[in-house]
Amino acid sequence: MQDPTILILASLADGDKHGYAIMEDIQVFAGVRLGPGTLYDAICRLEERGWIRAVKSAKSESRRQPYRITAEGSKHLREQLALLGQVVRTGNRRTREV
Repeated sequence: MQDPTILILASLADGDKHGYAIMEDIQVFAGVRLGPGTLYDAICRLEERGWIRAVKSAKSESRRQPYRITAEGSKHLREQLALLGQVVRTGNRRTREV
């Protein structure tokens, strides 16, 4: 996947996470390693779109900023997953026909 948007949203759908935890989670569930630059650029875009938001950390001394998916972000994720599901079903069907 070239665009990390769906990976980040899928990670945050499981609960609030800071950047490093998002990177680690994506590595586990998708086998994709996002670099810090890629991750934080995408986080900025997701915040600008209103799909995620920063939340106050329980540990005020922590430098790690947790993020939370918003209702709009959840809606976008569901739409994208439905589209990907359709692509997978179509691709599977068509490759069986060949």
